[in-house]
Amino acid sequence: MSQDKQVVSPLPGIFYRKPDPDAEPYVKEGDPVKAGDVIGLVEVMKNYQEIQVEEDGTIASFAVGNEEVIEAGQVIVVLK
Repeated sequence: MSQDKQVVSPLPGIFYRKPDPDAEPYVKEGDPVKAGDVIGLVEVMKNYQEIQVEEDGTIASFAVGNEEVIEAGQVIVVLK
Protein backbone atom coordinates (compact mmCIF):
# COMPACT_ATOMS: atom_id res chain seq x y z
CA MET A 1 0.00 0.00 0.00
CA SER A 2 1.36 3.38 -1.02
CA GLN A 3 1.85 6.23 1.43
CA ASP A 4 1.56 8.79 -1.37
CA LYS A 5 -1.25 11.33 -1.21
CA GLN A 6 -2.69 13.26 -4.11
CA VAL A 7 -3.88 16.84 -4.44
CA VAL A 8 -6.62 17.14 -7.05
CA SER A 9 -8.10 20.16 -8.76
CA PRO A 10 -11.54 21.15 -7.45
CA LEU A 11 -12.44 22.77 -10.79
CA PRO A 12 -11.43 22.86 -14.45
CA GLY A 13 -9.19 25.64 -15.70
CA ILE A 14 -5.56 26.56 -16.25
CA PHE A 15 -3.06 25.60 -13.57
CA TYR A 16 -0.32 28.03 -12.59
CA ARG A 17 2.64 27.12 -10.39
CA LYS A 18 3.61 30.78 -9.91
CA PRO A 19 1.66 33.80 -8.57
CA ASP A 20 2.86 35.78 -11.62
CA PRO A 21 5.12 35.04 -14.63
CA ASP A 22 8.24 36.60 -13.08
CA ALA A 23 7.84 35.05 -9.63
CA GLU A 24 9.32 31.86 -8.22
CA PRO A 25 7.02 28.82 -8.08
CA TYR A 26 5.00 28.42 -4.90
CA VAL A 27 6.71 25.08 -4.30
CA LYS A 28 9.15 22.77 -6.05
CA GLU A 29 9.54 19.02 -6.07
CA GLY A 30 11.20 17.95 -2.83
CA ASP A 31 9.85 20.90 -0.82
CA PRO A 32 8.13 20.13 2.48
CA VAL A 33 4.58 21.51 2.80
CA LYS A 34 2.14 21.94 5.65
CA ALA A 35 -1.63 21.74 5.52
CA GLY A 36 -2.95 25.00 4.07
CA ASP A 37 0.17 25.85 2.05
CA VAL A 38 -0.60 27.14 -1.45
CA ILE A 39 0.94 25.06 -4.25
CA GLY A 40 -0.61 26.87 -7.23
CA LEU A 41 -3.57 28.63 -8.78
CA VAL A 42 -6.36 27.53 -11.08
CA GLU A 43 -7.76 30.19 -13.39
CA VAL A 44 -11.34 30.00 -14.57
CA MET A 45 -12.52 32.95 -16.67
CA LYS A 46 -10.01 35.38 -15.09
CA ASN A 47 -10.86 34.25 -11.54
CA TYR A 48 -8.05 32.60 -9.63
CA GLN A 49 -8.48 29.99 -6.92
CA GLU A 50 -5.60 29.00 -4.68
CA ILE A 51 -4.87 25.29 -4.50
CA GLN A 52 -3.81 24.28 -1.00
CA VAL A 53 -2.56 21.01 0.41
CA GLU A 54 -4.79 19.41 3.03
CA GLU A 55 -2.06 17.44 4.79
CA ASP A 56 1.58 17.86 5.73
CA GLY A 57 4.04 16.14 3.41
CA THR A 58 6.73 16.56 0.78
CA ILE A 59 6.12 17.40 -2.88
CA ALA A 60 7.04 14.16 -4.66
CA SER A 61 6.02 15.24 -8.16
CA PHE A 62 3.77 17.49 -10.19
CA ALA A 63 1.32 15.64 -12.43
CA VAL A 64 0.60 18.75 -14.53
CA GLY A 65 2.79 21.49 -15.94
CA ASN A 66 2.65 25.23 -15.48
CA GLU A 67 -0.14 26.83 -17.54
CA GLU A 68 -1.56 23.41 -18.44
CA VAL A 69 -5.31 22.99 -18.92
CA ILE A 70 -6.73 20.71 -16.24
CA GLU A 71 -10.06 19.09 -15.44
CA ALA A 72 -11.92 18.94 -12.15
CA GLY A 73 -10.68 15.96 -10.15
CA GLN A 74 -7.39 15.76 -12.07
CA VAL A 75 -4.32 15.05 -9.96
CA ILE A 76 -2.07 18.10 -9.64
CA VAL A 77 0.54 16.95 -7.13
CA VAL A 78 1.64 13.75 -5.47
CA LEU A 79 2.77 14.12 -1.84
CA LYS A 80 4.88 11.72 0.18
